[in-house]
Amino acid sequence: MKNYSFAVITLCLLCLCAGCSQQGAALAGNGDPASAGALIDVDLTALSSTMVYAEVFNITSNPGEYLGKTIKMSGPYAAAYYDLTGLYYHYVVIEDATNCCQQGLEFIWNGDHDFPDDYPEPNAKVEIAGVFGQYEELGKTYYYLAVDQITVL
Repeated sequence: MKNYSFAVITLCLLCLCAGCSQQGAALAGNGDPASAGALIDVDLTALSSTMVYAEVFNITSNPGEYLGKTIKMSGPYAAAYYDLTGLYYHYVVIEDATNCCQQGLEFIWNGDHDFPDDYPEPNAKVEIAGVFGQYEELGKTYYYLAVDQITVL
């Protein structure tokens, strides 16, 4: 019981500390949200791997708090096909510090892009920045980042 309590307290502290990220820092470069005058609300690229995983856990646990915010992140690219919709879904994968646990954040690339021709190779490290939104599909709510650009690192 003590180990469980310690783990819960540690996770809560990590989530609280995640709020100390460099929020509001603008991206540099062409074609990203900063070029259009937007600021980054949550910059996951500026955090340690432990803090990134804690922040992503918070995003997936409390998605309503992030709706409309611009989030910047990097990690391996992954795509998955879902038979029920006949569509491919695209993700940036976030791993914890020990590489034992993974969490993917879905993104939707704005514009007309063909899969697989226009997308990165699987597991290529990418960086994206986009606005966190939601959509309904098959009676469920899903969350994603709407991005204008994918940068292969």
